[in-house]
Amino acid sequence: MLHSRGSALFLLLILQWAAGAQANPCETDLRCDFVCDCTDCSDEQDCGYSGKGYECDFENSGMCGWTAHTLDGEYFWERRQRGDTLPNSGPSSDFTIGTATGWFMGVSEVKTTHLSVAALVSPKIQQTSPTCRLRLRYFLWDSGNRGLGSSPLWASIRHPDSQESVVWRPEATSVRGWREDTMYLGRISTAFHIVIYSQRSDGRRGDVAIDQMEFLDCALPLPLPGQHCPRGMIECKREGCVKEQQVCDGTDDCGDGTDEENCGEYRRCDFEDGLCDWDPRSFSSLKWERTNQETISLTDPLKGPGRDHSNSTASGYFLYVTVPEGGLKDDWASFQSPFLQPTNSSHPCKLVMYTHQFGPRSGGLTVMVADTKIYPVWERGGALGDVWVKAEVDIVTNSTFAIVIMAAIRDMAYGGIGIDSIVLSPECRLSNETNTIGEFPDGPEHHCQKPDKMCNFHPDCQGGHDESKCGDFSYPDGSSGWTDTSIGSQGWVLYKNATAKENYLYVAKAPGQQLTEALTRTPLLGPSGPACTLSFDYALTGNPSHIGEVSVRVIDSVMGMQPKLWEFSGKTGREEGVWAHAEVSIGSRKNRFQLEFEARAKKMCRCTKIKVANVRYIGCHAEYFPFTPTGLSCNFEDGLCGWYQDHNDNFEWTVLDGIDHTIGIGKSLSVDMWSSSLRGVFGRLLSYPQMPGSTDYCLSFFYKLYGPNTGALNVKLLESNGYERILWTRSGAHGNIWHQAHCSVPHQLTGFQLMFEAVRAGFDGQVAIDDVVFAEGPCTVPRTCSFEGQQCGFTSSGEVRWIHRNGRGVTLAGPKADHTLETDLGYYMMVNTGAKILPSGGTSVLTSPVRHGTMKTECVNFWYHTDGVNPGYLTVYMKPVKGERVKIFSDTLSQGKVWRHGNGNISSVLVDWQVEFEVVGAGGKDTAIAIDDIFFLPFPCESQGSKCSLERGMCSWSNTQNAKLDKLDWELTSQEGERRYSTPPEDHTLGTEKGHFLIFPSSNRTSVYENAQLLSPHLPPTKGTCLKFWAYKPYSSDSQLKVWALSEGRLLQLLVVNELGGPWKRFNVDIKSTEEYQIVFEGITGTSGSVALDDIEYTIGVSCDNQDNTVEPKSEKDDKGALAASVIIVLLLIGTVVAVLVWYLLIKQRILEAQAGPSQSPPSFPSSSSAGVGFSNEGYEAETTQDRSKVTVPHNHPMAAGFNNVSEVSVDVRGAAEA
Repeated sequence: MLHSRGSALFLLLILQWAAGAQANPCETDLRCDFVCDCTDCSDEQDCGYSGKGYECDFENSGMCGWTAHTLDGEYFWERRQRGDTLPNSGPSSDFTIGTATGWFMGVSEVKTTHLSVAALVSPKIQQTSPTCRLRLRYFLWDSGNRGLGSSPLWASIRHPDSQESVVWRPEATSVRGWREDTMYLGRISTAFHIVIYSQRSDGRRGDVAIDQMEFLDCALPLPLPGQHCPRGMIECKREGCVKEQQVCDGTDDCGDGTDEENCGEYRRCDFEDGLCDWDPRSFSSLKWERTNQETISLTDPLKGPGRDHSNSTASGYFLYVTVPEGGLKDDWASFQSPFLQPTNSSHPCKLVMYTHQFGPRSGGLTVMVADTKIYPVWERGGALGDVWVKAEVDIVTNSTFAIVIMAAIRDMAYGGIGIDSIVLSPECRLSNETNTIGEFPDGPEHHCQKPDKMCNFHPDCQGGHDESKCGDFSYPDGSSGWTDTSIGSQGWVLYKNATAKENYLYVAKAPGQQLTEALTRTPLLGPSGPACTLSFDYALTGNPSHIGEVSVRVIDSVMGMQPKLWEFSGKTGREEGVWAHAEVSIGSRKNRFQLEFEARAKKMCRCTKIKVANVRYIGCHAEYFPFTPTGLSCNFEDGLCGWYQDHNDNFEWTVLDGIDHTIGIGKSLSVDMWSSSLRGVFGRLLSYPQMPGSTDYCLSFFYKLYGPNTGALNVKLLESNGYERILWTRSGAHGNIWHQAHCSVPHQLTGFQLMFEAVRAGFDGQVAIDDVVFAEGPCTVPRTCSFEGQQCGFTSSGEVRWIHRNGRGVTLAGPKADHTLETDLGYYMMVNTGAKILPSGGTSVLTSPVRHGTMKTECVNFWYHTDGVNPGYLTVYMKPVKGERVKIFSDTLSQGKVWRHGNGNISSVLVDWQVEFEVVGAGGKDTAIAIDDIFFLPFPCESQGSKCSLERGMCSWSNTQNAKLDKLDWELTSQEGERRYSTPPEDHTLGTEKGHFLIFPSSNRTSVYENAQLLSPHLPPTKGTCLKFWAYKPYSSDSQLKVWALSEGRLLQLLVVNELGGPWKRFNVDIKSTEEYQIVFEGITGTSGSVALDDIEYTIGVSCDNQDNTVEPKSEKDDKGALAASVIIVLLLIGTVVAVLVWYLLIKQRILEAQAGPSQSPPSFPSSSSAGVGFSNEGYEAETTQDRSKVTVPHNHPMAAGFNNVSEVSVDVRGAAEA
């Protein structure tokens, strides 16, 4: 028994150990060292990164261990999302996911009298390797035009003693878009924290932001399991391996100092204890100084290199040169070594040093040999970023010599050049001899132009010397314009054979420590024109199946590094002479820029080659615009014609192949909001400059705005002074169909450009254009006019003029928002009808341009707004060019401050005609009448409440653009035309894939629980109106569908449609209301799937059981009739008693009946009893014929009112689903 108890106890201990092991699967002190010591990598969680990818995208609420701190309580970092609508500040999305659902770190709003600082602090991170770098995306935008300040964003490393060293300072330029940059951490020998700072006194929320961090190559060398170090490498005490070239190079590559031991024969100087034997005396008045960051500045992040190389601290020393406080007199400074003995090619003197070339003041470094003369042996141009970069120089000379290191400094705002950790190999032996240093070589000649004229693709100097070293190989020295800016183990080298007249750039081994691509850049170029093209040959050859990659990108002087324009991966052939050709569009660039070739060989050996040759700049001058036979008219089948991309925006228009308006399967131009790589808000397409002229122009085109959250399409006029003016705009869902637009372009006295602008509001949709035509002369009368930017040819006459205006600045009368955009920025036409402006009985007329008559009846639709008590009378006429005008619509009295729809039929019988909107004053006070969104349809108006099959548009239903009501839209589409969303296999009306229906999709591009409201027009009170519709919602969809009645801003739920599955199903809903109301179909997003609607019908005054429930309006004339009838009955009773008076009384009855008839109103206007009814036919004269007097809701109109002013509603709901 004792044995049994012992066994049980042992088993219990085993189980407890197993449970503990499961709860704590890995215990280690080696946390946050960029090595997964635990099998699940749990030791690398919340280290400023998480997991094997060593990344942080802030999608997790733990923020990867980063914590926000504020120094004064008024400015701080916060984890946040964009929000439901496009914000006025901050990013339009995060970077990682690229939608409103993604998370990022952004700053709070700040408005103080002093500089406030927000700090974002990482967890404690262990020591790093020399190759360690942090790639991140940052956002800097001065949305309020308040100034970013000199240092709105920077980063430091915080050491255990709390001392900090600056390691990252991005350019403080305002760009509304995410940018990529790299923070070079390098070798840090102690544990540390990263601190990301923002400093501002006045800024909006989110204007400084951080996202998507990736730590790269940060681990120290790891042991090779069961293996010795390979040939060419040495073993570290930590058992890792490093290359022999890294021994005694001034950097602790092992992480334990092994590779920097036993270096007694090397002459090393880290400047910690002085200048060693380097001589700082200069031939120039500008001097190098031995200093450290503490001496330069600990408060201004832009001053100095931030830290030294040797110790990676602010207290470490280095040599430094920048613009002195007294200003720049000479733009170069030098220092030199002691005299050294001659060397030979088998035993060269090897110089290793680390350089810090940061900011626009850094003009470049040159290493020269001074023997009998002074000549350069190595150079590195420009700024390389906030990083110490290793350089190696082999020196061979048969004379006693000194090494001269010279820096070029520019007179710019900040930056400078530092040098640290200089190492001379044992072959650099001191000489007892002295030598006379020769003279410096002559400086460059032909300074005929200012720097901003150099390399502008136009020869401004005699012989074109200003363009001769800009990277264009067609010049004899053009190839020398490319400067290697590599900081890693691969770099670009220029091969030049003067005899064979052969030169090319190729990738070779380089001394840099970073595991980054080989980079070579041009000087600053441009600006450039829209036809600018980079032409070159490239070769990736060798035995391996994959040689490597080569790419081209632009570095904008303001916006920084841009995405790659072109790239190639793989190989062009096996033999070395196999070349391929590329032509890359650079396009129009307003800012000066550099071109960069970026390459990386998969394996560096003699068996592989990456080369670039025959580089040419074609058509790049800023004022060069190539001839296009069709001008701005373009179907985009063979390019962009007279249009080009604006590279100063956020994203590009792209050619869409297979979907167009021209032939159905051709090409159109689009912006795909669905693209996961799309970032930012604007995408602009510019025309070539147009000459001024005295005639008007017409820009016609077909467009598509498709998707539940697309945004807007604008046409703008860009004047020569840079001012932009909107000529035409559309926003919201317009269905998966092409629409034609006509945009009038008024004549211009100066040169101008036109612009198509796609404005992103969300992440689920597509904007496209096709078949653009630009012609002289005015447009034929456009079928649609929203009054955004222009009046579409409408003219004003009468006692008071109509005003083209928007809601901004409205004080007394007039709409606060237009109907098109439903904001105070949108425009409409308005006339003030107050008695002081338009007296009672006075008229004002808004007249359309002349339209050509047809045999078909057309429908004119519009939205009108009446404001105030007794605003006047609105009447719409069709005015033939010859003949009397015909009334097609009228309305009177106050309808409440809402936009209402009106329409009327026009039968012109081939006679040209105009539409007149006539307003007659009624003596009101502070009153007005406005008109917006006029559009014409080529078929008769539909009667109110008729069935809508959606085959000719959306009939009486419309999406709202009011962001307070919803964020998304219902979309008109068909199964045949749909390529994006899941749809029913056919519509309900036709039962085919060609039939149309409304769809509301859910996708990962939109947040869950976002809504879209589809609204009916304002409907009159009813004792019973039947709403009928068909719905489709598969089991796989978790979208929701709700039906509401909207009255006076209040929603009353009528029906909730849950799981349907299977085919289309029908619903009937009875509605009762004592007041005016609207029907609302509300879709609510889930995670996937969709819900669809078809064959929507409502029968006003007729319930679902076919009972007539028409509400007759009461008025005073009805009471008079009842009183007269009572008198008649009394008289008849008296007549039965007094038989003698029967005949007399009968005559008397007829007289009284005639006197008791209804009172008459002015024939042109409805009675007051109909004032509150949305679309009552009492608003029309009785003699108006049916084909000219229907008042219905708009057909296929993309905009909606979305608000009303009516009182409470009583609803009786009876909903049934029928198969």
